[in-house]
Amino acid sequence: MATCGGPCMDNVLLITDSYKVTHHMQYPPDTTTIFSYFESRGGKFKETVFFGLQYLIKRWLVGQVVTREKIAEAKDIYKKHFGQDVFNEEGWNYVLEHHGGKLPLLIKAVPEGTVVPVKNVLFTVENTDPKCFWLTNWFETLLVQVWYPMTVATNSREQKKIIASFLHETADNMDGLPFKLHDFGFRGVSAVEAAAIGGAAHLVNFMGTDTIASLVMARKYYGADMAGFSIPAAEHSTITAWGKTGELEAFKNMLSRFPKGLVACVSDSYDIWNACENLWGKELKNMIVKRGESNSTLVVRPDSGEPADVVVKVLTILGKAFGTEKNSKGFKVLPPYLRVIQGDGISYETLTGILERMKKLEWSADNIAFGSGGALLQKLNRDTQKCAFKCSFAVVNGEGVDVFKQPITDPGKKSKKGRLTLELQNGKYVTVQEGQGDPKKDLLVPVFKDGQLLKDYTWEEVRGRAEIPLVLEQKKKKNATK
Repeated sequence: MATCGGPCMDNVLLITDSYKVTHHMQYPPDTTTIFSYFESRGGKFKETVFFGLQYLIKRWLVGQVVTREKIAEAKDIYKKHFGQDVFNEEGWNYVLEHHGGKLPLLIKAVPEGTVVPVKNVLFTVENTDPKCFWLTNWFETLLVQVWYPMTVATNSREQKKIIASFLHETADNMDGLPFKLHDFGFRGVSAVEAAAIGGAAHLVNFMGTDTIASLVMARKYYGADMAGFSIPAAEHSTITAWGKTGELEAFKNMLSRFPKGLVACVSDSYDIWNACENLWGKELKNMIVKRGESNSTLVVRPDSGEPADVVVKVLTILGKAFGTEKNSKGFKVLPPYLRVIQGDGISYETLTGILERMKKLEWSADNIAFGSGGALLQKLNRDTQKCAFKCSFAVVNGEGVDVFKQPITDPGKKSKKGRLTLELQNGKYVTVQEGQGDPKKDLLVPVFKDGQLLKDYTWEEVRGRAEIPLVLEQKKKKNATK
């Protein structure tokens, strides 16, 4: 996977907020331990999929990450940035000389892919060397960036729950669910790295993507041989290059060039209704039907207009041209050689409206797949799930201190106190505060210590933990009948 480039972007001494460079001088005298935690304090969804910390650890923290050259580079930059000497050169030299440039930190986290209700601890960080107490929160800036893959995975999973529920109601089975929400978001994110991270987070829940960077990310950092799949598909340029009068030939070319398997063709370059009724439904009907003899499928893609209106009208026109069958639940299904993908205006907010309209008009959700771009990977931020990293415990003068904040202007920002554990009590996740938890019941697993990765989760493990309840229930029923 491509990195951001430039030497400073590989220097952990430079991946923090400016004010943190001065924080080693601000803690109480004789501080020896700083213990901090990360959580989702609430937000859009009631639970979150924890994902992405393993990438951050492997990318930035493992092995020797502090060198003489990096210290010198940081010293030079900070002297010019602040106009004075505030950089903790002594502290970083200590890390280099006494720890071989490896970070004396312990990170414990919930296993990746775990779905945890909001307002619970998801990972903790503390220093393992009393002289490096200042190091814990130096890495807040980096580690809080787990908000992004976590939020994308959560948003994607919530959409999976919506699609699954409509398939359960209107389709014979949910076999096609893994490919019902396709990632179209590569061009809509802020950087290649964001596409890789966010795209991989989506693939925790689904298996369809056009964001190639996500495949590299999942392979390199989670050992996935192939996390996502795609099919040949047209864009407007490959259709409009034939000219308006050549649209029929452009469509015919798609069927000829890709005679077997799935192929998707954008069909709204000029007149989506004419394309469905006359070009696909009459002129090219025999070719489409013939492809079906080899279990091949044409996927018609509208790409403009009000999504719910367009989808049901396209289905109606195609149904009239090619016929439909009623499935076991009484809903209409196009022939297996013909499907639709709606890739415009798709988000968590719009999915239900489209599928409800289809259901009302007796169309099975099996007829359609969705593509989502900006709303999937970009239209969210750290406050979507109110992610925060706070210190909750310190050791000062040899005494443990429960640390917390409780601003009178925003009770929602009250932080947790003391050492924390995440435990299951009566089947529910509970964060136990003030060191009152049972270490034997703690669900937070040591994943990093003193420069070493302690836990390397596989892609299959992550996906398995994140699976939605409805799919698990259906699998259980299926296995019971065998």
